[in-house]
Amino acid sequence: MSTNVENTPRVNRQFLLASRPVGDIKESDFEYKEAPVPTPSQGEALVRNLYLSLDPTNRIWMSDMVQYMPPVELGEVMRGVAIGVVEESKNLFLKPGDIVTGLLGWQDYALLKENQANFVTKINPPLPDPLFAAVGPLGVTGVTAYFGLLEIGQPKPGETVVVSAAAGAVGSVVGQIAKIKGCHVVGITSSDEKCQWLTSVGFDAAINYKTTDLNSALTNACPNGVDIYFDNVGGSILDTVMSHLNLFARIPLCGLISTYNSTEPVPGPYNFGLVLMKRLRIQGFIVSDYHNRWHEAIKDIGEWMKQGKIKQEYEIVEGLEKAPKEIMKLFNANKIGKLIIKIV
Repeated sequence: MSTNVENTPRVNRQFLLASRPVGDIKESDFEYKEAPVPTPSQGEALVRNLYLSLDPTNRIWMSDMVQYMPPVELGEVMRGVAIGVVEESKNLFLKPGDIVTGLLGWQDYALLKENQANFVTKINPPLPDPLFAAVGPLGVTGVTAYFGLLEIGQPKPGETVVVSAAAGAVGSVVGQIAKIKGCHVVGITSSDEKCQWLTSVGFDAAINYKTTDLNSALTNACPNGVDIYFDNVGGSILDTVMSHLNLFARIPLCGLISTYNSTEPVPGPYNFGLVLMKRLRIQGFIVSDYHNRWHEAIKDIGEWMKQGKIKQEYEIVEGLEKAPKEIMKLFNANKIGKLIIKIV
């Protein structure tokens, strides 16, 4: 007896949030599910995901802490930024073949409801090369670096900029933009390999905080003090860097990754009084704060990439099924640059 392959239902592989992590993320915090591929109704569009971005903010979305958008509910498809291609559309704004990026989730296919078409960004030709740069320097991470440094940090030529988690997707772009703006740039990271990579893309110095006394290393690398500290980690590194800040220094607060897996309340900076004594400015921000201006960042970053002034390292892992395990790399310092799942 023959089998009619065309009549075999297509499957949409999905990862749902099964439990809220306690401490480190575990693979068991996700539930694998296979569902039929949905058919779009009037006003809807079906997107087939190509690349999934893994980001530290995934850990925030998995928790029920106070955050900048509603947490992912238990049993829901895990939220995630992805790049996809429109396969079917009954939507006025999207047509088959369009390449889009947005919160498409940990799944093969995303169904965009009529009121969700504006939640994705259409990537117009010429497409980025490589395409997955649209979730890297030409996407959320690059835009985060751009506005955090330029709008909040406001760097001036000759100033000293220190970046934590400097070999990450955001931190590495921050440092390279700071160099473009004429700053002395120092990165803080977690291995000698990462230090070598940072200096190869233009950082003036890089510090392995795991093998070096951070306080002494900052004194040597920043002889004129620190004017901008782009913070991705919080915790004890923030405390140490604060003691090196100059009068009127600025701290764009992008992330607190050292605290995300903590099971106990996390105290603020122990030397918080320096905020007053040195008249520091600390401002937290979320990249969506600048959503209406993303085109500015992508235009500038795209030009800098063409000129070879911004480089990005990518780790591309094939297979959606690997996402629950690979995301742990974001918290164990076992990666350089941008971590992306190629959905195959």
